[in-house]
Formats: sequence, structure tokens, C-alpha cells
Amino acid sequence: MTDATPKLVDSHAHLDNSRFTEDLEEVILAAQTAGVRYILSIGCDLQSSITNVDLASRYEPLYAAVGFHPHDATQLDNSALEHLRQLVQRKKVVAVGEIGLDYYRNRAPHDIQQQAFRRQIQLAREVGKPVIIHDRDAHEDVLTILDEENASAVGGVLHCFSGDLAMAHKCLDMGFYLSFTGAITYPKNDEVRAMVRQLPLERILLETDCPYLAPQPYRGKRNEPAYLLHTAETLAEIKELKLADIARITSRNCFDLFGIGTCDTATTIAYQIRDSLYLNITNRCTNSCIFCAKFNDFVVKGHELKLDHEPDVEEVMTAIGDPTPYREIVFCGYGEPLLRLDLIKSVARRLKHHGCRIRINTDGQANLVHDRNILPELNGLVDAISVSLNAADATTYQNICRSRFGEQSFVAVKDFLRLAKEHIPEVTATMVTYPEIDVGACERLAEDLGVAFRIREYNEVG
Repeated sequence: MTDATPKLVDSHAHLDNSRFTEDLEEVILAAQTAGVRYILSIGCDLQSSITNVDLASRYEPLYAAVGFHPHDATQLDNSALEHLRQLVQRKKVVAVGEIGLDYYRNRAPHDIQQQAFRRQIQLAREVGKPVIIHDRDAHEDVLTILDEENASAVGGVLHCFSGDLAMAHKCLDMGFYLSFTGAITYPKNDEVRAMVRQLPLERILLETDCPYLAPQPYRGKRNEPAYLLHTAETLAEIKELKLADIARITSRNCFDLFGIGTCDTATTIAYQIRDSLYLNITNRCTNSCIFCAKFNDFVVKGHELKLDHEPDVEEVMTAIGDPTPYREIVFCGYGEPLLRLDLIKSVARRLKHHGCRIRINTDGQANLVHDRNILPELNGLVDAISVSLNAADATTYQNICRSRFGEQSFVAVKDFLRLAKEHIPEVTATMVTYPEIDVGACERLAEDLGVAFRIREYNEVG
């Protein structure tokens, strides 16, 4: 696996399945070659759980989860539960699963399934491990039991997610991740792809569920972890990102949920998303927006952005390296970049010598910060500027964005947008789809100001 190979995690496989008996080592090697660095192999009953724990101990890329699938719920007696309690505390066992409800095949009575589901969530809470949920035609009961058993305390994932967008949001609100298989590659699954497009990537995992649900190029054949690459490529198309972005973000999600692999927590000054390079130059901000993701963490698209100091010009240029491969260089981190106006001007001048396109993402309050119109100073240095408008009136703006300048800030943002047109070729007003924000009113205001308008999903950062 080269540095250029995306490093993916298959978050749900069944490598204990008899279809892998003859060639398991080759399957694992093929996965590594395809960029699947780690594989989580899932138990469905006591024997498969024991087998997966053994496989994880023998093969470095493998991790294990232990649990009783709803089909096997009748087998979960006190003795079996005690065996699970011992197994789940073994090395490289990262979750209780797969557990849940299946009202489609009904291989166990519903009340027995529910009891087994509850007992295993209780076990997960006891040992502090997340849960891996199987849900088929049992959405309401699954949500009810997750809530009543306080499964959010340990978190988890609804694997092979089969609910609609409304259910997805309920799961996200409870703190769960959603996982998707090769089924998103099937030509007729447009509705699923449309739903995935609206979900925050920071809460999505990728899985094969092998040997089942092979992606379209292998449909009808035995699925295996190497084929996760096709699902990842489809997710990249859906999200309009690069494969490298998908690999980085979903692998980070697996690390956050399961502790699988390692995570680079070093602060990032220059970070790539798609074909753009973003520059993270301050944590400080003029606003304290109620929807800002940094109040949860400082991670954007898998990059750690919490600075331990504000970099100087030389540090920024070193972090950039060769700027020519990028479509644009964007000043946009987890703070307000124009608080560091002098650094922006110095870095932009150097980048312009390489013919770089420069964009700034800003809250539009720089003229208040610096007590002058700073836009002429950006003339010739900045090709595009995106200004967070986020409201159509001063009161709503202050309620949502909580500027340190009070209600005068909204007037300043409008003036900044209006003046920017005189000095910067491309000026865009943006808004976040937060429930309290009137999209139509914001769009009309942008039109009145004579600038372009763009909508950003509030739960999709970067």
C-alpha cells in the first residue's frame, strides 16, 4: 500500500463466515492492497464471536465485535451472556454487536429479540463499549429500546442503515453513527443516495457486510473487504469530494467510535479538501455562532484544527509547500481569518507569484475589527471572498451569530458585501441551513446587495 493509496476501514465484515475458510489470508492481503487498512469482523452468536476474537488476535489488521444477532436471540441465556462479558473485555474487541431487531425474517419471537437487545445494551454500558445495531423493519422499536436503555451513553452505529431521512436524524440526535454498504452503488438506489447526500459525513461509516451485499461491479458474487473501495468511490461522488477525503474522514470516524487504528492529532495549518488547500491561521473569532461545530470539537473533514499558537508567515508558507497543484488556496480555518489581515496580505503576495487563486471565507466584520475599510488592501491579492450572511435582519443575526459587536455587526456585514464588489472579482453571501434562518429572505437580501448567494448545510462542515 503506497502513500497515495486511500486508507479505509471496513467497519462491518463477517470474516468468520465459511465462504472465507479457504482463502482468508489472501482476502486480507487483497484488502490491504486496495487500501483497506483495518477490518472489524462481527459476531452473530457465541461461536462466531469466539472465532472473530481469535481472528483478531492472529491478524494485525483485524478487530472484533461480539454479540448475538436477533436471529439468534433465543440462544442468549445467562451462560451465553457471561461468555460475552468475558469476550468483550479481550484485547482488540471494540464493540458489542451485532445486536438489534429483525422483524423481516422473524427467526425469533419479537419479545425474545427485544429482551436480548436490551440485555446486550446493558452489557455494553457495563463494559463501556459501543454497540453495533442490526435493524430490519423494526425502526420504531429499535429507537425506543436505544432510548430506554440509554444506549447513547456508549454510542454506536446502525449498520447497513435502512431507515429514511427522518429516522437518520433521530439516530444522529441520539449520537449514533450510520453505516452504508455496497448497496449505495446499485443503480436503482437513487433515494438512498439522495438521503446520504443530506447526512453529515462526520457521522458516516463504510462497511462491506461481507460476504453479503457486494457493490455493483461484483453484485451477486462473494463480497470481501477489498471491494469497500467501490463503496468509498460512490460516497465520494455523492458528497462531491475526493476519495482521499472520504478515506480520511470515515477512518477518523472509526477511530472516534471504536478506537480502531491511530489518529493524527497534530494541529493542521494547511489542509486539503478536494482540490483546494485551506489555511488555518487562528482559533479566534468575531462571532460565537450557535451552530458552530467547534463547540463540539475542532475537527473538519478529518483534519485537527485546534491551534496551540498562531502561525507566522514562514510557518504558513512551510505548511503550504508547493502551492501549484491546488485549484485555489483558501483562508478558512476554525477562526476568523481577517483578524490576521497582515499575515493574509503577506502570504497572498507570495502565493500570487506562483499564479495561485486566493479565496477568503469570512464573517464580514473585518472593517469593525480594524476600524477602517480593509477591502482596498485586498485588491489584486484576493480573487474571491465568501461572507457568512446567515440572516436577513439584525436581531436574527445577533441571536444566531452572537457577534461581540452587537447589532451593529449586521449592518457592517451588509456594507462589507456591498463594498467588496469594488475590490474583489467574486463576492458571495452564504447562509447556513439552521432552522431559524429564512433562506428566501437571505437570498433576496443577497440579490439586493448585488452579490452571489450560496447555501451551506449547517451540519456539514468544510
